[in-house]
Amino acid sequence: MVNPTYPAAVVAGNVEVSQCITDCLYGALGALAGAQGTMNNFTFGNEAGLNYYETICGGTGAGPTHPGTSAVHSHMTNTRLTDPEVLEFRFPLLVREFKIRKGSGGAGMFSGGDGIERRIEFLEEMTVSMLANRRQVAPFGLEGGESGALGHNWVERKGTARQMAHGETSSASLEGAGHRSSVVLQAGDLYCVQTPGGGGFGPKP
Repeated sequence: MVNPTYPAAVVAGNVEVSQCITDCLYGALGALAGAQGTMNNFTFGNEAGLNYYETICGGTGAGPTHPGTSAVHSHMTNTRLTDPEVLEFRFPLLVREFKIRKGSGGAGMFSGGDGIERRIEFLEEMTVSMLANRRQVAPFGLEGGESGALGHNWVERKGTARQMAHGETSSASLEGAGHRSSVVLQAGDLYCVQTPGGGGFGPKP
Protein backbone atom coordinates (compact mmCIF):
# COMPACT_ATOMS: atom_id res chain seq x y z
CA MET A 1 0.00 0.00 0.00
CA VAL A 2 2.82 2.42 0.79
CA ASN A 3 5.43 1.10 -1.67
CA PRO A 4 3.50 0.34 -4.87
CA THR A 5 5.16 -1.17 -7.92
CA TYR A 6 4.43 0.21 -11.39
CA PRO A 7 1.83 0.05 -12.91
CA ALA A 8 -0.16 -0.04 -9.65
CA ALA A 9 -2.76 2.73 -9.43
CA VAL A 10 -1.86 5.43 -6.91
CA VAL A 11 -3.69 8.59 -5.86
CA ALA A 12 -4.05 10.89 -2.85
CA GLY A 13 -1.01 9.56 -0.97
CA ASN A 14 -0.33 12.94 0.59
CA VAL A 15 -3.92 13.70 1.62
CA GLU A 16 -5.64 10.36 2.25
CA VAL A 17 -3.16 7.47 2.61
CA SER A 18 -1.09 9.48 5.07
CA GLN A 19 -4.16 9.94 7.27
CA CYS A 20 -4.75 6.18 7.48
CA ILE A 21 -1.08 5.44 8.21
CA THR A 22 -0.96 7.99 11.04
CA ASP A 23 -4.19 6.69 12.57
CA CYS A 24 -2.81 3.15 12.36
CA LEU A 25 0.41 4.07 14.15
CA TYR A 26 -1.27 6.04 16.94
CA GLY A 27 -3.86 3.30 17.38
CA ALA A 28 -1.25 0.54 17.56
CA LEU A 29 0.58 2.47 20.28
CA GLY A 30 -2.66 3.03 22.21
CA ALA A 31 -1.97 6.77 22.09
CA LEU A 32 -5.00 8.10 20.20
CA ALA A 33 -8.31 6.86 18.86
CA GLY A 34 -8.94 7.33 15.16
CA ALA A 35 -9.24 10.87 13.85
CA GLN A 36 -11.55 11.75 10.96
CA GLY A 37 -9.02 9.94 8.75
CA THR A 38 -9.52 12.06 5.64
CA MET A 39 -9.02 15.58 4.34
CA ASN A 40 -12.38 15.63 2.51
CA ASN A 41 -10.88 16.97 -0.71
CA PHE A 42 -13.58 19.16 -2.27
CA THR A 43 -13.15 20.77 -5.69
CA PHE A 44 -15.37 22.56 -8.18
CA GLY A 45 -15.00 24.29 -11.51
CA ASN A 46 -16.54 25.02 -14.90
CA GLU A 47 -15.59 25.60 -18.53
CA ALA A 48 -15.43 29.36 -17.95
CA GLY A 49 -12.20 28.79 -16.04
CA LEU A 50 -13.48 29.01 -12.48
CA ASN A 51 -11.87 26.47 -10.16
CA TYR A 52 -11.39 25.98 -6.45
CA TYR A 53 -10.01 23.34 -4.07
CA GLU A 54 -10.45 23.06 -0.32
CA THR A 55 -9.90 20.45 2.35
CA ILE A 56 -12.51 20.26 5.10
CA CYS A 57 -11.96 19.80 8.83
CA GLY A 58 -13.41 17.14 11.13
CA GLY A 59 -12.94 15.56 14.57
CA THR A 60 -9.76 14.21 16.13
CA GLY A 61 -9.52 11.10 18.26
CA ALA A 62 -9.48 11.13 22.04
CA GLY A 63 -6.47 9.97 24.07
CA PRO A 64 -5.95 8.43 27.52
CA THR A 65 -5.93 11.86 29.22
CA HIS A 66 -7.97 14.13 26.97
CA PRO A 67 -10.97 14.40 24.62
CA GLY A 68 -10.63 14.90 20.89
CA THR A 69 -10.89 18.32 19.26
CA SER A 70 -13.82 19.38 17.08
CA ALA A 71 -13.68 20.96 13.62
CA VAL A 72 -9.92 20.87 12.98
CA HIS A 73 -7.54 19.22 10.56
CA SER A 74 -5.42 16.43 11.99
CA HIS A 75 -2.11 14.63 11.45
CA MET A 76 -0.86 16.40 8.34
CA THR A 77 -2.12 19.57 6.76
CA ASN A 78 -1.23 23.22 6.66
CA THR A 79 -4.42 24.42 5.02
CA ARG A 80 -7.37 26.42 6.26
CA LEU A 81 -10.69 27.29 4.68
CA THR A 82 -11.28 30.48 2.73
CA ASP A 83 -13.45 32.96 4.64
CA PRO A 84 -17.10 32.66 3.49
CA GLU A 85 -17.23 36.34 2.51
CA VAL A 86 -14.19 35.94 0.25
CA LEU A 87 -15.45 32.67 -1.24
CA GLU A 88 -18.85 34.21 -2.05
CA PHE A 89 -17.21 37.30 -3.56
CA ARG A 90 -14.94 35.31 -5.87
CA PHE A 91 -17.28 32.51 -6.95
CA PRO A 92 -20.99 32.17 -7.89
CA LEU A 93 -22.08 30.44 -4.69
CA LEU A 94 -23.50 30.95 -1.22
CA VAL A 95 -22.23 29.21 1.93
CA ARG A 96 -25.63 28.31 3.37
CA GLU A 97 -24.38 26.51 6.46
CA PHE A 98 -21.09 25.73 8.19
CA LYS A 99 -21.43 24.32 11.70
CA ILE A 100 -20.09 21.75 14.13
CA ARG A 101 -21.83 18.38 13.77
CA LYS A 102 -22.78 17.89 17.39
CA GLY A 103 -22.59 14.33 18.71
CA SER A 104 -20.54 12.94 15.82
CA GLY A 105 -17.51 12.25 18.03
CA GLY A 106 -17.40 8.77 19.56
CA ALA A 107 -18.52 8.49 23.18
CA GLY A 108 -16.17 7.32 25.91
CA MET A 109 -14.41 8.30 29.10
CA PHE A 110 -12.99 10.94 26.78
CA SER A 111 -15.16 11.71 23.74
CA GLY A 112 -13.85 12.12 20.22
CA GLY A 113 -14.03 15.52 18.56
CA ASP A 114 -17.03 16.39 16.39
CA GLY A 115 -16.97 16.79 12.63
CA ILE A 116 -18.69 19.59 10.75
CA GLU A 117 -21.56 20.09 8.30
CA ARG A 118 -21.08 22.35 5.29
CA ARG A 119 -23.73 23.23 2.70
CA ILE A 120 -22.87 25.27 -0.39
CA GLU A 121 -25.43 26.52 -2.92
CA PHE A 122 -24.16 27.10 -6.46
CA LEU A 123 -25.64 29.96 -8.46
CA GLU A 124 -24.65 28.65 -11.88
CA GLU A 125 -23.72 25.30 -13.43
CA MET A 126 -20.66 23.77 -11.79
CA THR A 127 -18.88 20.40 -11.73
CA VAL A 128 -18.19 19.36 -8.14
CA SER A 129 -15.86 16.55 -7.05
CA MET A 130 -15.15 14.87 -3.73
CA LEU A 131 -12.27 12.59 -2.72
CA ALA A 132 -12.65 11.38 0.86
CA ASN A 133 -12.54 8.44 3.24
CA ARG A 134 -14.33 7.29 6.40
CA ARG A 135 -17.64 6.99 4.56
CA GLN A 136 -17.81 3.21 5.05
CA VAL A 137 -15.41 2.41 7.90
CA ALA A 138 -15.83 4.65 10.95
CA PRO A 139 -12.94 6.23 12.89
CA PHE A 140 -12.12 3.66 15.58
CA GLY A 141 -12.40 4.06 19.34
CA LEU A 142 -9.81 2.70 21.78
CA GLU A 143 -9.97 0.88 25.13
CA GLY A 144 -13.76 0.63 25.03
CA GLY A 145 -14.40 4.02 23.45
CA GLU A 146 -16.98 4.19 20.67
CA SER A 147 -16.31 4.89 17.01
CA GLY A 148 -16.80 8.34 15.55
CA ALA A 149 -19.63 8.95 13.09
CA LEU A 150 -19.14 8.22 9.41
CA GLY A 151 -18.90 11.08 6.95
CA HIS A 152 -21.58 11.70 4.31
CA ASN A 153 -21.91 13.69 1.08
CA TRP A 154 -25.11 14.48 -0.78
CA VAL A 155 -26.67 16.86 -3.29
CA GLU A 156 -29.88 18.76 -2.65
CA ARG A 157 -31.48 19.35 -6.04
CA LYS A 158 -33.80 22.27 -6.49
CA GLY A 159 -37.23 21.04 -7.43
CA THR A 160 -39.37 19.12 -4.94
CA ALA A 161 -40.36 20.02 -1.39
CA ARG A 162 -38.73 18.28 1.55
CA GLN A 163 -38.77 18.89 5.28
CA MET A 164 -35.59 20.27 6.82
CA ALA A 165 -34.33 19.12 10.22
CA HIS A 166 -35.18 22.47 11.82
CA GLY A 167 -38.77 22.41 10.53
CA GLU A 168 -38.55 24.68 7.49
CA THR A 169 -39.65 23.53 4.06
CA SER A 170 -37.06 23.47 1.30
CA SER A 171 -37.71 23.12 -2.44
CA ALA A 172 -35.15 20.41 -2.95
CA SER A 173 -34.72 16.66 -3.49
CA LEU A 174 -31.83 14.63 -2.07
CA GLU A 175 -29.31 12.71 -4.15
CA GLY A 176 -26.46 10.64 -2.77
CA ALA A 177 -22.92 11.56 -3.75
CA GLY A 178 -20.09 9.05 -3.42
CA HIS A 179 -16.91 9.66 -1.48
CA ARG A 180 -14.95 9.48 -4.75
CA SER A 181 -17.22 11.13 -7.26
CA SER A 182 -17.99 14.06 -9.55
CA VAL A 183 -21.41 15.57 -10.17
CA VAL A 184 -22.75 18.46 -12.25
CA LEU A 185 -24.82 20.94 -10.25
CA GLN A 186 -27.23 23.49 -11.69
CA ALA A 187 -28.13 26.91 -10.32
CA GLY A 188 -29.94 26.48 -7.01
CA ASP A 189 -28.47 23.03 -6.23
CA LEU A 190 -26.59 22.50 -2.97
CA TYR A 191 -23.62 20.25 -2.23
CA CYS A 192 -23.63 19.08 1.38
CA VAL A 193 -20.84 17.48 3.41
CA GLN A 194 -20.83 15.97 6.88
CA THR A 195 -17.29 15.15 7.98
CA PRO A 196 -16.45 12.29 10.37
CA GLY A 197 -16.05 12.62 14.11
CA GLY A 198 -13.08 11.21 16.00
CA GLY A 199 -13.16 8.03 18.03
CA GLY A 200 -13.64 7.98 21.81
CA PHE A 201 -11.18 6.65 24.38
CA GLY A 202 -12.13 4.42 27.30
CA PRO A 203 -15.58 3.20 28.35
CA LYS A 204 -18.28 5.71 29.15
CA PRO A 205 -18.44 6.44 32.91
